Amino acid sequence: MDKIAALKEILALDPKNSFARYGVAMELASRGDTDASIAEFTTLVTNDPDYTAGYFMAAQTLENAGRTDEAIERLKAGVASARRTGNNHALSEMQAMLDELER
Repeated sequence: MDKIAALKEILALDPKNSFARYGVAMELASRGDTDASIAEFTTLVTNDPDYTAGYFMAAQTLENAGRTDEAIERLKAGVASARRTGNNHALSEMQAMLDELER
């Protein structure tokens, strides 16, 4: 069974399992399926707005697809999440990427 199928089995039992949802999104991104990946990241942060890594990886996926404006919006939401949760490492990484993209 491939990774996505295995993770989707977990999601069938628990649709709000953030770790499994993040895994699906990352696997889809690695396969180049940007739209499906972003849909999973969107569901992830809708269900779990404090899952800060979801914003950052969505932004990277969007930037890799040349969708810079959308990446900037994800980063802004991610910065807010990182501040809210006190995740200073994620905050600094996302702020650096945001600064670079807004140049």
